[in-house]
This record gives sequence, structure tokens and C-alpha cells, in this order.
Amino acid sequence: MSLSLQMRDYRLTTAEILYHMPDHPAVLQSYIWQDLDLAPKFPQLRRFLDFWTRSLDGKLHSVRVGSATLITPPTWSAPTVLTVQ
Repeated sequence: MSLSLQMRDYRLTTAEILYHMPDHPAVLQSYIWQDLDLAPKFPQLRRFLDFWTRSLDGKLHSVRVGSATLITPPTWSAPTVLTVQ
């Protein structure tokens, strides 16, 4: 994963795409897509979904999206049990 993209606030984005199978429209199939993208507009995901609707036979049913920041400030935690002698 590109550190330069992460420094520009790109986040790891995962989308679960449900679509109708072309030969059996009543059956839904799941596809997982994952890439670095900019929340909340998700231009990379939108580009992929545009490609899907233009070029692939399976009609989209729904898309569920989650994203996580990969670069976070360091955290420090103290022990929960202290003993004094």
C-alpha cells in the first residue's frame, strides 16, 4: 500500500457488492472489492462501479462500504494493576 496515498488521507476501503447472477437473476452473488480510497466520496469505488455497470452482465443489487484509517497516532497504555512495595 502506498504510504504517499495514506499521507493524503486515503483509507483502506472495503466494499461488499451484491449482484444478480446473469443466468439466474433471482440469485444474488457477493463480490468483495478492496483498495485505498478517499472517504466519504470514494472516487475509486465509484469508478469501479461505473465500470461494472457499463461492462459486466450482473446487475448491481447493493453495495456495503467500510473504511479504516491506516495511519494513526501512537497510543500508550499503562498497566491496569500496579504493585507498590
